[in-house]
Amino acid sequence: MAQRKTKRTVNRLPPERRISDIMAAAREVFTEKGYSDSLISDIAERAGVVEGTIYRFFTNKRDLLLRVAEEWYVEMISKDAAGFEAVKGEWNRLHYLIYHHLLSIKRDPGLSRLVFMELRPDPHYRDTRLFTLNRDYTRRIADVVRDGMATGVFRPDASPSLVRDMVFGAVEHRTWWFLRGAGDFDPEETARALADMIYAGLVPQAQPSRDAVLARLDLVAARLERAADRLA
Repeated sequence: MAQRKTKRTVNRLPPERRISDIMAAAREVFTEKGYSDSLISDIAERAGVVEGTIYRFFTNKRDLLLRVAEEWYVEMISKDAAGFEAVKGEWNRLHYLIYHHLLSIKRDPGLSRLVFMELRPDPHYRDTRLFTLNRDYTRRIADVVRDGMATGVFRPDASPSLVRDMVFGAVEHRTWWFLRGAGDFDPEETARALADMIYAGLVPQAQPSRDAVLARLDLVAARLERAADRLA
C-alpha cells in the first residue's frame, strides 16, 4: 500500500509583517551607516530576507529611506498628540512642542541627519509625503500663535508662519554641531530659553496711561526749557 505523501507547510509571513521587518532593519542600517554607505544587501540580511523580497515592496533604496522617515514623523506626531491636548496656556504649549522636537533630535540623531541633510535638499522633496508630514508637524507652532492671537494673549500683528520658521530655524542651528558629532545640547534648557524669547516677543506690550504720557511730555518740555536757558 503506497504511503500518502504529506504536503510540507511553508510558514509565510503576511506582507505587513515583512514590510515592518524590512523597515525596522532599514532604520537601523541607515542610522548606523548613513544613506550612501548603506546597501540593500545589508538591510536584507538584517531583516532576514533575500534582496528580491525588498524590491517586492519598495522601488529602490531611496524609496525605502523615504518610507522610514515618513514612519518616524507619524510616530512623533502621534506620540505628541495626547500629551499636547492636555497642555494649557500658550507658553506651556510652545515649550511642549519645542522641547519634544529637541528631544526627538537628541534621541534619533541618525534619522535627523538623514532628513536634514539627505532628504530635504532633494529637488523633489516637496512632492513627497514626507514634505506633507513635516508641514503638519511644524504647523502646530503656527496654530498655537493663531490661537493666542484670537484670544488676545498674543499681539494681533504677529506672523504665525514667521514664528514657526524662527523656532525650527533656531533649533536646527542650535543642534547642528550635535548632529555633526562635535557638540551637545540640553533639550530642556534650550526649549525653555527659546520659549521664553518667542513668548516675550508675542505678548502685547502694555500701553502707558494718558496721565503717564502727559507726565513724560512735561518732563521732556522741562528738559528742553533748561537746555534753552543754558544756551541763552
